Amino acid sequence: MAHILVLEDDLALSAGLCFELDACGHLTVAAYHCEKARQLLEKEAFDLALFDVNLPDGSGFDLCREVKEKYPNLPVLFLTANDLEEDVLKGFDLGADDYITKPFRLPILKKRVEVALRRGTPQDKGDWQGYDDGFLHLDFTALTAVRGGEVLSITPNEYKLLRVLTSSPGTVVTRRLLLEKLWDKDGNFIDDHTLTVTVNRLRSKIEDGTHTYIKTVRGMGYIWTGAAA
Repeated sequence: MAHILVLEDDLALSAGLCFELDACGHLTVAAYHCEKARQLLEKEAFDLALFDVNLPDGSGFDLCREVKEKYPNLPVLFLTANDLEEDVLKGFDLGADDYITKPFRLPILKKRVEVALRRGTPQDKGDWQGYDDGFLHLDFTALTAVRGGEVLSITPNEYKLLRVLTSSPGTVVTRRLLLEKLWDKDGNFIDDHTLTVTVNRLRSKIEDGTHTYIKTVRGMGYIWTGAAA
C-alpha cells in the first residue's frame, strides 16, 4: 500500500482519482490548493505525489520545485490540461517522474503510478547505490541528482562516471580505467580529450565555491574527495 498525495482543485476529479487509487489498495490524501499540500507534506510521509499545474493559490510547477528540494526521492507526477511541449519539458526539468495530460485513461494513469512507485521504492541500506553528504545527493538507481536543493540535469555517461568515482573514495581512479568502464566496445568511442571535457562539465554541475568532489591527479586520473558512498 502506498501513501499518495493528490493535489487537484477539481473536487469531482479529485474524488474520482482518490476512489480509483484507493481501490487499488493505496491510501490517498486530497489537497485542493498548494498551501494545504505543503502542510500535509510537512506532517506526513508520502510515497508519491500527483500534482495539477494550475491551482487557486499558485503553480504545481513551483510546488514541485519546492518538493524536490526538500524530498528529492519523492516521485512526483503531473496530471494537467497543460499539454504544450514547453510545459511538458518544464515538468521533467523540475524533476517530475511523469507528465500526464488531460483527458486521460484511468488504466494508463494507474499503470504510470505503479511504475513510478516501483522506481521510488526504497532499497535496503546495503543495496542503495548513491552518495549523500547533505549537500550533494546522488541516486544511481533512480538516476537523480540534487545539489544544495537544486535538481541537476546529469547525462547517462556522467552518472556512470560518478558511480565509478564514488565507489572508490580517496583512491586514484586512472584515466585508462575510466575509459574502459564508461564507454563500451559497441562503437561508443571516446578519446582522452573528451574524458577531460566530461569531467570538467560534471564538476561545474556538482561543485560550487565551498564544495569540491573531484580532484585531478596530473598524469594519472581522478580522486573522489567526498566520503564513502
